[in-house]
Amino acid sequence: MSKAPVSWTAPAGTAGRDAHGEASALTGTYRRVIAVCDALDARTVDPYAPEPAAALMPDGSELAADTGLLDAWLDASAARITARHGTAPRRHVAASRALHDYLWSVSLLMSGAWYLDRRVPRIAPRDVRVDLATGAIGIVPGQDFACLPDDPAAGAAAARIVGHEEELRAELRAAVVDHVRPLLAAVGPVVRRGPRALWGMVADDLLSGVWYLGRMLDQEERAVRAATELLPTAIPPFPGGADFRRLTGRDGRRHPTRTRLGCCLYYTIEPERACLTCPRTCDAERLRRIEDEG
Repeated sequence: MSKAPVSWTAPAGTAGRDAHGEASALTGTYRRVIAVCDALDARTVDPYAPEPAAALMPDGSELAADTGLLDAWLDASAARITARHGTAPRRHVAASRALHDYLWSVSLLMSGAWYLDRRVPRIAPRDVRVDLATGAIGIVPGQDFACLPDDPAAGAAAARIVGHEEELRAELRAAVVDHVRPLLAAVGPVVRRGPRALWGMVADDLLSGVWYLGRMLDQEERAVRAATELLPTAIPPFPGGADFRRLTGRDGRRHPTRTRLGCCLYYTIEPERACLTCPRTCDAERLRRIEDEG
């Protein structure tokens, strides 16, 4: 999809700077992820810039804490689904789709920084703005981040150095878990899913973001390896691992696929076109779509 133009204008000299006025080591990375990923409707936001007067853009912490804003977020999700598909979703479906969009977008910003630059940002819920009208995500740069000792930004005040790649992967898993836990607690009862299914959704969106970014960079095999190393098996609270497998096409090519641990309920909106990794989508249908779209 094509991205909407950036709606926020930063005051001169402040764009990409943190609370101390220092240029963020993450701003450029976020913009690279956003530029590469057409399906990611996101942009960087300067916290000092005024929001458009008509916009309602609560941050992630407000969504988790304010039931009125949470309801408005879910109402907006339902309205977009109705406009796009011509049918009104049930409340738990609208909630599941809104949650999936949020999880996928925020996880991709974190995992994208890890995949591209070996940096893991500690994005707090207050750093994420959600445009209720469009569902677009705004990310405020300037977070602390974990990195390896040879990172050019290792000397930055915001950097926390870890010793090796597995520590960095653990940092990414922890950053995602800490960010999404309050929102899962708030929206879980509306989604009507238990903790295992909710954390399965988080795992799916974390893994699929890495996989998607790799495909956009023509690095699918590298991304599949990275996602598998990130979540090789169940690591609490994630209920399972990446578990990629291969499907062999008519020409002998082997295509990676996996089956989701959770469910975003998209099949209830378009029953004839469930997600490619949905348990409802058989391998023959997966191959047909992969080869038709390839």
